[in-house]
Amino acid sequence: MSTKASSHHIEHGTAASSTDQLVGDFKALMTDVEALILATASHSDGPISAIRGKALESLASAKESLSTAQGPITEKVKELAEGTDDFVHRNPWEAIGVAAGLGLLIGLFISRR
Repeated sequence: MSTKASSHHIEHGTAASSTDQLVGDFKALMTDVEALILATASHSDGPISAIRGKALESLASAKESLSTAQGPITEKVKELAEGTDDFVHRNPWEAIGVAAGLGLLIGLFISRR
């Protein structure tokens, strides 16, 4: 495997692991929210009960949406990583210029704070 192919493979692995980490973090957040909602189960009267029911419905919907969207999101991230890698290999000086320009802008914004 050449150096170019090796770095190409590493970049795809990084994008995929970032997506997997984001999905994992979102799942952990949903688990924590569900535990918090269930901790209020002893309050079965009044507005807390209504809010808890609505939150559980929203959480179930979010879980379903996440499981449905996870595959396409992962594929899209992989496609974007491939496109970026191809662009950088075809136009290295333009990529350096864009990165330098973004770095300059970010530096200016940070220094104004």
